[in-house]
Amino acid sequence: MRIAIIGAGNVGAALGTGWTRAGHSVAFGARDPSAVKLKPLLDATGAVALASAEAVPGADIVVLALPWATAEEAVKGLGDLSGKIVIDCMNPLTMKDGRLDLDRGYTGSGAETLAGWLPGARVVKAMNQVGAEAMADASGFPSRPVMFVAGDDGEAKAAVRSLVEQLGFEALDAGPLRQARLLEPFAMVWIDQAIHRGLGRDWAFGILRR
Repeated sequence: MRIAIIGAGNVGAALGTGWTRAGHSVAFGARDPSAVKLKPLLDATGAVALASAEAVPGADIVVLALPWATAEEAVKGLGDLSGKIVIDCMNPLTMKDGRLDLDRGYTGSGAETLAGWLPGARVVKAMNQVGAEAMADASGFPSRPVMFVAGDDGEAKAAVRSLVEQLGFEALDAGPLRQARLLEPFAMVWIDQAIHRGLGRDWAFGILRR
């Protein structure tokens, strides 16, 4: 499968590393595809770097791994994504009263906002609920970490669940895209525990079954 990952920061790099390891063809969409800092990532994965708008047309899946503050401009510069599966890995983070928080409550979500920017795209929310460390390597846990997946298009959601499972996660269907209103605050639980409660970054949520 051909995957375009828009953003080559920690999350984008982790996902690209995992999916190239699984045998997929990855192109990173970057503002400056010739940047020296990208070379180690490209050498390690065998991926290529292109201008973001150039990475999208040939892709089966488009992954958005951008800082929320820059997302709208970057996404609207990608062109027409009608019919494409778009994985939204972003959380709509902002600073409130000196602390990291979401810029919206339970009456909307970043994923639904994104769908409004990309009419006709098949937007699926996933890979926003843990840190990049677990995305890069989900092995070593007593059981597979869980990743909830939400979207309105059943076929698109099934494709994304398969990709999530190839990274070593248990992919659970969270329902329609509006459930991102829960998954984005859920991500804030991970962020709070990792940053403010001393748990660190090398952990993930899991399901315990009796």
